[in-house]
Amino acid sequence: MENFDKDLRSIQEARDLARLGKVAANKIADYTEEQIDKILRNMVRVAEENAVCLAQMAVEETGFGKVEDKTFKNHLAATILYESIKDMKTIDIIREDEVNKLIEIAEPVGLVMGIVPSTNPTSTAIFKAMISIKSRNAIVFSPHPSAAKCTIKAAQLMHDAAVEAGAPENVITCVTSPSIGATNELMKSKEVAIIIATGGPGMVKAAYSAGKPALGVGAGNSPAYIEKTANIEQAVR
Repeated sequence: MENFDKDLRSIQEARDLARLGKVAANKIADYTEEQIDKILRNMVRVAEENAVCLAQMAVEETGFGKVEDKTFKNHLAATILYESIKDMKTIDIIREDEVNKLIEIAEPVGLVMGIVPSTNPTSTAIFKAMISIKSRNAIVFSPHPSAAKCTIKAAQLMHDAAVEAGAPENVITCVTSPSIGATNELMKSKEVAIIIATGGPGMVKAAYSAGKPALGVGAGNSPAYIEKTANIEQAVR
């Protein structure tokens, strides 16, 4: 593929990863609760071991945030998330309603597409990988170009941890040459069953318009109070 332009290589990579991810999704769909929990525990271990390193990479690459804050967010996306979902049943019958004669059965959707922003790349990758595996799905990430290196690293760590614990190869993958073309290709891919988009309004809107189920999260800026005696211009900066 050396003779192809970068954008075309990126699109082809997206297609290849979607196909590989679909194969992995078909395999992990048959896993038991015990197998899934073993994989998740190993992913948590690896995420915690690399929480600081990933935070440092994210700050250095994007220029956003503080290492200590991003370290905690990695911890939040790994250990704290795991503790909140570990006992959640996601396989077979999950609820029975005797009164209305209803039975709820949990089934995987297949291949998830995870869109990762530049503002919190590594924690988003860890989080989306964890919830995808918990629900017996594979995931392919489309990183923000300005946070590609740290996102790729986080995805690779999660993939290797999952495979080490028994998950199929390519159950967690990431586009290594991110582009708008690659993102659009994944959103339209027949292999992708659902999109989980974290990003700006335009990206979230595109995910909702892709013709398949999508969960979107846009800007989450915190409110700030400026005391009346403050230098407003300085405070805003």
